[in-house]
Amino acid sequence: MTTTLTGNRRSAKPSRAAVRPDSPSGRVRIFNGVCVGVLIAFAILWLVPLLWALDTSLKPEGETTKVPVTWLIDNPTLDAFKNVIQAGNILQWYANSAIISILVAGLSVIVASMAAFALSRIRFRGSQIVFWVILAGIMIPGQALIVPLFREFAAFGMIDTYWAVILPQIPAPVAVFVFKQFFDGIPHELEEAALVDGASRFRIFLQIFLPLSRPAMSAVAIFTFVWSWNNFLWPLLVLTSTNLMTLPVGLATVSSSYGIQYASIMASAILGALPLLVVFLLFQRRIVEGIAGTGLKG
Repeated sequence: MTTTLTGNRRSAKPSRAAVRPDSPSGRVRIFNGVCVGVLIAFAILWLVPLLWALDTSLKPEGETTKVPVTWLIDNPTLDAFKNVIQAGNILQWYANSAIISILVAGLSVIVASMAAFALSRIRFRGSQIVFWVILAGIMIPGQALIVPLFREFAAFGMIDTYWAVILPQIPAPVAVFVFKQFFDGIPHELEEAALVDGASRFRIFLQIFLPLSRPAMSAVAIFTFVWSWNNFLWPLLVLTSTNLMTLPVGLATVSSSYGIQYASIMASAILGALPLLVVFLLFQRRIVEGIAGTGLKG
């Protein structure tokens, strides 16, 4: 009896080979397989340059130009990292980049969320025009604003200061768009109930909208932090003191003296990207939640 039941159970389960490719389950499996393949391909495209930079930074300078090129390291060494650290004030540059990026991210979240709340919940004449003008700022390249911004900060005597780097990076049209899309998805009943209870607009924004928009806040803060950390051209122009330089600018000044010392150049690139890699690994879930919670609303 037991044998019969076991045989019936086994025969009741459809084998994988019996699934036809043109059936719904077969199409789903094919689609999932294609998605996994594309994901693996893009992961390889992203990881290979990073692994090559790490591999080169661990080689002695004599091995970096060896022909044929090989991934194998005969004598791994950390001399390239030691040279980069000794050649510049890298700890101070890390601190400068952290201070500037954190302030830019925090102030951008505050300014963008308040602007988005006004555009989403406060009806005034010309609100749509203002919103489209803000979105038009996405299409303006930052390089086109360098000359007027530099003359403006020079007139105020703010060149070679933290604020010369921070203030131009705070207005972020993309951040306003992300917050507005998120605020548009919040039910109006919450706001109406708060208004009936006598809450002000600012209290509604502070105690209702901001707590609900944590995914959007996280996404905007992380992306703004990364963008500010990687910003190179504007800090290069407005910062002249070595002690005030950000990490990309400081490493560029050090790397320019290496010539064709590939190991030192790759070591400086690894040191510059390491904090961003740590931020991504720690907050990748927040990044996905922010994109999923803001990009699909409207």
